[in-house]
Amino acid sequence: MSAPHARPLDLKHGLVDLTHGSGGRAMAQLIRELFVRELANEYLAQGDDGARLDHAAGRLVVATDAHVVSPLFFPGGDIGCLSVHGTINDVAVMGARPLYLAASFVLEEGFPLAELARIVASMGRASREAGVPVVTGDTKVVERGKADGVFITTTGVGALRDGIDCSGANARPGDAVLLSGAIGEHGMAIMACREHLAFDAPIVSDTAALHGLIDALLHAAPGMHAMRDPTRGGVGATLNEIAQQSGVGIEIDEAAIPVRAPVEAACELLGLDPLYVANEGRLLAICPAADADAALRALRGHPLGAGAAVIGRVIEDPRRFVQMRTRLGGRRIVDWLHGDQLPRIC
Repeated sequence: MSAPHARPLDLKHGLVDLTHGSGGRAMAQLIRELFVRELANEYLAQGDDGARLDHAAGRLVVATDAHVVSPLFFPGGDIGCLSVHGTINDVAVMGARPLYLAASFVLEEGFPLAELARIVASMGRASREAGVPVVTGDTKVVERGKADGVFITTTGVGALRDGIDCSGANARPGDAVLLSGAIGEHGMAIMACREHLAFDAPIVSDTAALHGLIDALLHAAPGMHAMRDPTRGGVGATLNEIAQQSGVGIEIDEAAIPVRAPVEAACELLGLDPLYVANEGRLLAICPAADADAALRALRGHPLGAGAAVIGRVIEDPRRFVQMRTRLGGRRIVDWLHGDQLPRIC
């Protein structure tokens, strides 16, 4: 006797329940009618516990990232596109071409299916626009109150370009430090949304996939020493990471660092320093000084790098300090953050 045909998921009014993570018929239906539909590609269609992938010659880069942003939806994006962009960027800043993504979802019992559908659709759009498919995944459901709606972990695989060696350990005295655009927009968009703050000019997250921008940059300046996307801890924390890895000092110029007026005003109101506010669509790049002009032209020639600037230089410093020349002509240490000034921003 054949099993009765299941009713389609109610993606408008339905809720996630524990059966959606049980491994049974309800879970199979959720995967089929939502995840496979929105993330469709030839690898996911294989239907196995893993995906059989085309092997890239040479070295591979793998990166993984858990996303717990709150709120789930914010001006300029949501946890879905953010989970795609964030992992693509972690692969791309290593000098690799992103190839594939895997995604794991932890869902809370009672989470609206309509919101889940919106998140997965956003992931699908982001992965298609980036040309990096989600090839395999997993779904778990926990009891009501044991999570916060949905958490997403994504893992990315990319092929390292020949002749490229980008690492936080490669910065050298004399190198130029470049930034692809205005800082602090993602973190302040999250905070404004979370705290119901309204500003004359809305603040929108900069979340974006950076691999196209990085392609253009490496074509113009293949001798790039280091690249990072300054997410948690912002530019300040990222520069400290590079200084520690490379055993150098870094000197930046406050007047050269682009910060849009609404972000600057919001940070001043909340007592925050834009240098430490998270970004999700900005690139920090360190290259030999001789390549700086070509690198800057390449960044500014791409839509995601139109506001690029040279913001500083690498110096010899056994203390591995990051220092900033202020607008008033003084100097201050850009130290590591003590604690987390903006939790759950990615």
